[in-house]
Formats: sequence, structure tokens, C-alpha cells
Amino acid sequence: MFTDYVKIIAKAGKGGDGAVSFRREKYVAAGGPDGGDGGKGGSIYFEVDPDANTLINFRYDKKFKAENGNNGEGANRYGKSGEDLTIKVPIGTVIKDAENGKVLADLSEKGQRVLVLSGGRGGKGNSHFATATRQAPHFSQEGEKGEEKELILELKLLADVGLIGFPNVGKSTLLSVVTDATPKIADYHFTTLEPNLGVVKGEYGDSFVIADIPGIIEGASQGIGLGLQFLRHIERTRLLLHVIDVSGSEGRNPVKDFEVINEELKNYSENLSKRKQIIVANKVDSMQDKTLYEDLEKLAKENGLEIYPISAVTKKGVKELMARVSEILKTLPKEDLIEVEEVKKVYTLKEKEDVIVKKENGMYIVSGQVVEKLMRTINLEDNESLHYFHRRLNELGINQKLKELGIKDGDYVQISDYELEWED
Repeated sequence: MFTDYVKIIAKAGKGGDGAVSFRREKYVAAGGPDGGDGGKGGSIYFEVDPDANTLINFRYDKKFKAENGNNGEGANRYGKSGEDLTIKVPIGTVIKDAENGKVLADLSEKGQRVLVLSGGRGGKGNSHFATATRQAPHFSQEGEKGEEKELILELKLLADVGLIGFPNVGKSTLLSVVTDATPKIADYHFTTLEPNLGVVKGEYGDSFVIADIPGIIEGASQGIGLGLQFLRHIERTRLLLHVIDVSGSEGRNPVKDFEVINEELKNYSENLSKRKQIIVANKVDSMQDKTLYEDLEKLAKENGLEIYPISAVTKKGVKELMARVSEILKTLPKEDLIEVEEVKKVYTLKEKEDVIVKKENGMYIVSGQVVEKLMRTINLEDNESLHYFHRRLNELGINQKLKELGIKDGDYVQISDYELEWED
């Protein structure tokens, strides 16, 4: 089974917690803090598997998790970092964030390996929080959570040329004639239910890869039929061969067929509609009405497109068409057709900008990444830890913002999962 679209859940490892520990040695009366840091959580990488050509394995295994980092220990022993997890996918796989559709990675080269989700950083042990006035801190830092996302994996064929057109116009026959590919061929619609790839031999010029994209129908760009699944495979091709039946045997209008398919390309992607295209007028050997071809030829001239009359069955005109395709490909750059949006975890020095202080329904609420991180370091049962906590609230300007909102003794402040009573 050819599978080209799946959703999975991937979670990087959590960082290990820092340790709270104090030096305990014979003849040492007052050992200092010696809690070690937690290890880093394992990250998740995606790597090209040269032997894979489908995403079918992901239909049954949809959850992936990297190893957590170990907690720190006494005597300044650091926790072991979690093992990274490498997920192997076929070449041509595009990885997207399911929440916003952003492209996180495009694995289109052999041997490519990409970091997609970063493991959490290990928490600091209490030895990091010792100062001249706080020599025995009884608190440490929790490890950060690893990144977790629902991911979309899309497999997009890596072909130089894409054969497009309505079902049963002869695309599969043409592919079988010019390559060693053996697609199923029969005289009924939707014979091809998955894309087929073939390598065009050097007898026509330089060899190149050609893909038979299954039949596109009207409404494909809106998801009618299997349209969206098929359209995504055309995105990577550099040249489109638009195969159109001009025999008139099925009562089709070649001009209308051309317009419908191109409208679907435009609706799906503006860039795709501008891709270099050659009209391939197929089945000229059984043409019943020459005006059908003449009208299509006129349309090609009006749109500045080349047109080649052929018969895939008798091979008439096929050699000339393939030779021309080989020439054109030399002029088309092998550019990246998928735009990867770099999504990186950013640690900003402008922590105050991250803090949100507001009042809702009589409750004062403080939120923000830096606040969440601060709460993971605090031991609310320890006086020294509380002193550190209040000092950080002042440094971040939170106390001042709360006063500006009118907070008074006895009011409650929600910070992360805690509700704390305010005392001025």
C-alpha cells in the first residue's frame, strides 16, 4: 500500500531535575551545597531512509518519545542526558506542524538528518544558587519539558517531470513506453490509484525521472475524490506534461479539459499554476474529429505553450517529445520547491517582556515563560527559597505591576499552578 500522508505525535525528552544535596564528609563540620545538574532530555531527529518509499509504517505506530534526562545527584554528579530518537522517513518527506501548518523540515536529499524537536534542558542543582548570604540553598531547578507536537508527514515524489491530466487519457501508457515502469493499464477510469515513478532512458537525451500523477478531476483542489493527495505530488516537479485526449472517443472537449485541470492547479497553488507546462495531445492515431486538435493547438498558441501530437500506443511523436523534455530540463533550475520555516526555541534576555500581569474576576494572574520557569525552582516551604522568589519578582517588575493594578493585603495571586496570598 502506498501511504503518503500521516499524522503522528512526537515528544522530546524532559530534562532531569537538579539535586538538592549537601556535602557530608567525616571531619567536615559544614559542607556546602553539592547538588548536581539534571541531564538534557533526548531530542527527536528525522532522517532519510534510502530503502523506504512509503509512510505505511506510521499508520500503525503514531506515538514517538525520546528518553528523559536523569536527575542530578549529590557530590556534584550530573544526570545522564537522555538518548536522542531518530525517526526514519522516505526521501521526499515534508514535516509540518499540525497546529499551524508550518513546514518544519523538508527531507529531499540522501543522507539528510534534521532536528525537529529539542529535548528539555536539565535543571540546575542547588550548588548554583549558593551566594555569600545564602550559603545553604534548599532548593534546585526542575528540568524543562521537551518539545511536543502533533506532526503531519507528507510524502511528495521527487520527480523532474509530472504527467497530469484527466483519468484515462493515456498517462500510464506513456510512462510505460518511455520508462521501465509497469503501471496497471486498462480502459476504465481511475486505473491509477497511486503515483508511479520511472526513469526516462538516455536514448532521448539526458535521463530524468518522470511521475505519472493519478487522474485529477474537477474539484480536486477542494478535496473531491483523491485530488488533494494527488496534487501534492506535482509540487516538486519542474516540468508538467499535460496529457489531453484528442481522439473524441469519449466525447471529451480537449480545450475544456485543459482549462479545468489548470483551474484546479491554480486553486491548489498559485506557484503550481505557473509551473512550466507542455501540452501533449494524445491518441492522435484514433482521432475522429481534427477540429478537436486544431482548437487545442490554437489554445496552446494563445497561451504561449508548446504542443506535441503523439500516440502513446503506437509511439508516434513520443521520441520527439522526450527529446524536447530533456532539452527543457537543462534550462530549469533544481530549486527548492518547499519553503521551510525555521521554528527554533528562543531564549530571550528580555524576560520582562514575557511576563503578563492582569486582573480577572477579582483574581490577580501572573503568567509567562520566565514565571513558569521560576516556579519550578522554588521550594515554598523553605525561607531562603521564598526570599529568592520575592527578589526575582521585584527584578521582573511583577510586584510593581501588581501594585499598579491595586492589589492589597489578603488578595490572591495566581502564578502557574499556585494561588498565593499577597502581603505587602
